[in-house]
Amino acid sequence: MFIPKTERIKNIAKNKQEVVKQLESIFNGKTCIYIDYANVRPWSGKLGWHIDLKRLKQFLDSFDTIEAINFYNGYLADNERSEKEKTETENCKYILRTKPVKIMNFSIDASSIVPDSTVLLNQFIRRALLRKYEMGTIEYLNQRFLDMNKKGEYFIEDMKCNFDVEIGVDMLLDCERNNAETFVLWSGDSDFADPIEKLMNTDKKVILFATARKVSKELSALVPKGLMILDIQKLRDFICWRKELERKRDPDEGAPKL
Repeated sequence: MFIPKTERIKNIAKNKQEVVKQLESIFNGKTCIYIDYANVRPWSGKLGWHIDLKRLKQFLDSFDTIEAINFYNGYLADNERSEKEKTETENCKYILRTKPVKIMNFSIDASSIVPDSTVLLNQFIRRALLRKYEMGTIEYLNQRFLDMNKKGEYFIEDMKCNFDVEIGVDMLLDCERNNAETFVLWSGDSDFADPIEKLMNTDKKVILFATARKVSKELSALVPKGLMILDIQKLRDFICWRKELERKRDPDEGAPKL
């Protein structure tokens, strides 16, 4: 049953009754939710709006069949945005699972390589694609490395923090322990295809909350087998930043149907 947690949610729901009914049919039994935030956060670029973590939690808490809202996000010490996200998530009472973000350094020192070498490029470009490049393209890219070296840049820093294993294990454990009848995953990552298929083979209902063209082909291939996909464009007014509510365009207008 849908019981709005705030007056704002109640007022929005008056104009979104079809969305609420659809979600009530999805959350019609014990439900566990798993939010892969590293996968979800970048969706704002495609959607044109941002997810407000407090409003999202309030909205999901409005459905009395949701047993747990699990939130997975990496933590970068001494980083203002990371500190803010962690504090906000804890204050909203999500079930937070976090771990340190790995900082990786990749050498771009081209001073000792020949112009047609792919040694540095192998770190960033798949070999199948590199083999398609003409020699002039490889030489051009290596020259760009040299240009960066002249500016004193010899390393590229990248960050990695993946929760695919943890989320997959948590979903399967919740299934084994009969903690949920419905499993809702916020992600579009192909790595979840195997645990999702395992859940479906036990007759569990699995729904993917995602955005159009952000769902991997491996997950899309499970739709004929019973995987449901809900486009989160439908939820915009409930979960976006408050200032973005002022937009007059209907959030469903022109949204691709999944």
